Amino acid sequence: MKAPNPFDFYNINAQLSDEERQVRDTVREFVRKEALPVIRDYFREGKFPTQFIRPFGELGLLGANLKGYGCPGLNNVAYGLIMQELEYCDSGLRSFVSVQGALVMYPIYTFGSEEQKEKYLPKLATGEFVGCFGLTEPDYGSNPAGMITRAEKVPGGYKLNGRKMWITNGTLADVAVVWAKLDGKIRGFVVEKGTRGFEARAMHGKLSLRASDTAELLFEDCVVPETALLPGTDGLKSALMCLTQARYGISWGVIGAAISCFEEALNYAKERIVFDRPIAGFQLTQNKFADMATEITKMQLLSLQLGRLKDRGEMHFAQVSMAKRNNCYHALEIARTCREILGANGIMDDYVPMRHANNLETVKTYEGTHEIHTLILGETLTGLPAYH
Repeated sequence: MKAPNPFDFYNINAQLSDEERQVRDTVREFVRKEALPVIRDYFREGKFPTQFIRPFGELGLLGANLKGYGCPGLNNVAYGLIMQELEYCDSGLRSFVSVQGALVMYPIYTFGSEEQKEKYLPKLATGEFVGCFGLTEPDYGSNPAGMITRAEKVPGGYKLNGRKMWITNGTLADVAVVWAKLDGKIRGFVVEKGTRGFEARAMHGKLSLRASDTAELLFEDCVVPETALLPGTDGLKSALMCLTQARYGISWGVIGAAISCFEEALNYAKERIVFDRPIAGFQLTQNKFADMATEITKMQLLSLQLGRLKDRGEMHFAQVSMAKRNNCYHALEIARTCREILGANGIMDDYVPMRHANNLETVKTYEGTHEIHTLILGETLTGLPAYH
């Protein structure tokens, strides 16, 4: 019997439909031909490769699991595989697509009026428009209910005042889905670039997610029309529904980062000679590979079943927390272990593990920290909240 594929040890590939495999392979080909050869330089420069935005749209990656309005309506496993292949290259690519689809298009699709859907979704799907999601504030990340940003009803619309921080795609965005308290209740608004009183400022000095656009959004007496309000938003739960969509994609994406590191470390270890033999032949190194392959396999099985549950409409948000928490944790540990295997070469950006490790430090933290997802699971299991 043939030995298992080191990167698909339980033959997950056989559990995929033809369409799911085709989607995965199409994105894989694009990423490895177009993105991988240049991503190191963009990470060095601290810039997002904007030339990929329109091709992402042409490939159907933006809002891929939404139906209508120019979106392909793929199932959630195919969507997850897209995230996996993008993050194989870099978390910045997956973050862009994840934010565009799960945090901008999804709330417009779910909570928007028909006019808002027709106006924004087709252009977001093609990449003609870029979007961002403004929830986190300087003092309110894990506790978004405490947000300070306010919306006030004024003649003809609403006036926004406040700040948002750590906003992916912020300076690139043509539209921002912004969350603010209106009469004490959190509501969503679509704010267009160029609106008076709205400014996006790039954040500098990042050591992680360098190939991603990260910004601060400022609102100073920013007046938007009544049509900017997402009418279906109903408190914090609406924003959290968006985060659930994004967290789902992250659980898949980090598998790609882990496989990228594992693949490079395995190839390196077979060729790197120490004490007259490849380091892959030493027991301590093989122990590392055995542990990493096991964790990658568990990650794959966890996300695949989560995707099947989501496609059947049976997914609970705590199940997403389990996958996001587990997969981010182990992907980061795998990246660090692969860096160790590469030795001194592992700190160079000619190799992928340290870049992925730096990115995964952020991915483990955003969209709910490891600790927050622990508490979500704890409350679900015991029925007792432990947030206070």
